[in-house]
Amino acid sequence: MESHTGDVGGRVMDRVRQMLCGLHGHDTLLQFQRDRMFLRCASCGHETSGWEVSDAPSAARRPQTTPALQPQLIRERRVA
Repeated sequence: MESHTGDVGGRVMDRVRQMLCGLHGHDTLLQFQRDRMFLRCASCGHETSGWEVSDAPSAARRPQTTPALQPQLIRERRVA
């Protein structure tokens, strides 16, 4: 019976820590797993849903060719 009350007490304390972090802001750290990158709070353990990581770059991340930039000349400035 003691272990059951200890589990409930632990869960209650976890929720209290999460609520305090919700009020004051999480201490987020960047975490990596095999195919996932996410933020985890160092204080309460809260995790964001994160991002899926793959080896192949997506179309949005592929470098795009940019036209050569033309320097713009400015006229001479007069100083009083």
